[in-house]
Amino acid sequence: MVDQIREFAGSLPRSYEAIVRGRLKFRIGQIVYLSLATDGSTMGCGFPKEFREAAIEAEPEKFSRPRESDMRFNWIHVNLDAIDYEEMRDLVENAWSNCVPKSVAREYAEAQGYL
Repeated sequence: MVDQIREFAGSLPRSYEAIVRGRLKFRIGQIVYLSLATDGSTMGCGFPKEFREAAIEAEPEKFSRPRESDMRFNWIHVNLDAIDYEEMRDLVENAWSNCVPKSVAREYAEAQGYL
């Protein structure tokens, strides 16, 4: 799934890969919206804080909390073995869309037929 994530995230407008302390991350400018564990088992991604606990409680096999120091951020961890391609795509698109200018997100959504 790591290769699929890299391909998909890399195709999103303004998104680029960076290696930070040995971890693959995707950024928009200086904002990290996606990070992959070095072993490829999990990804961290932008996710609304107000929905994080509900997602973790509803599907603990998929979602987990970030480390304590990152709880202040809009972030969640995802077990990649527990999701399929479509769910990965939704999570990555949503994380990305919250980091790009609204006009970029809207243009992308229109091109994808979402709007």
